[in-house]
Amino acid sequence: MKRLLLLITFLAISSFSFSQEKIGKPFFTGLGNVTFAVNEHYTLDPDDGEPFLVPNAIFLRMGFGYEFKKRIAISVNGGFDYHWNYAVSAFPTYFSLKYNITEDQGDNFFTEVSYGKMWRPSSNYPDGNYYRVGFGTQVKGAKRWNTIIRLDFHRKGIIGFDNNRLDSVSLGLGFSFF
Repeated sequence: MKRLLLLITFLAISSFSFSQEKIGKPFFTGLGNVTFAVNEHYTLDPDDGEPFLVPNAIFLRMGFGYEFKKRIAISVNGGFDYHWNYAVSAFPTYFSLKYNITEDQGDNFFTEVSYGKMWRPSSNYPDGNYYRVGFGTQVKGAKRWNTIIRLDFHRKGIIGFDNNRLDSVSLGLGFSFF
């Protein structure tokens, strides 16, 4: 099923990219996300200097894709995730479908869903599935560079965690290059 989906996506992209009408454009994207957790040492005493939220993971992503008529985009992505509280690192590879809800002079508000496979570099945990749902804004920049700000929910299927998954919400900053 995954190979069939990959083949259909490849054929669609190649047929659209070689057609005479310009219905879209290819793009390259990069993103860095940080997740936050409630600090277990936080107290209401303002003199102790402990912050309420502390970062607990970082996600780095890169991908390429094709945008159709400024509304729908599909992409293939890969990245690196590191959760230092659990000493868990992973390499997710996934497909994304992005829908631009609004578009105003190159600035977009969008939602995006992703599904793929998560590869583990160590044998502590097995490989698993990767899911992501999020929304964000893309601000038109100079020439072909755009800035992306997003909020995402990530779910990694890892046996050994609560309900055999590791869930997180992240705040991300990235770019797209058309």
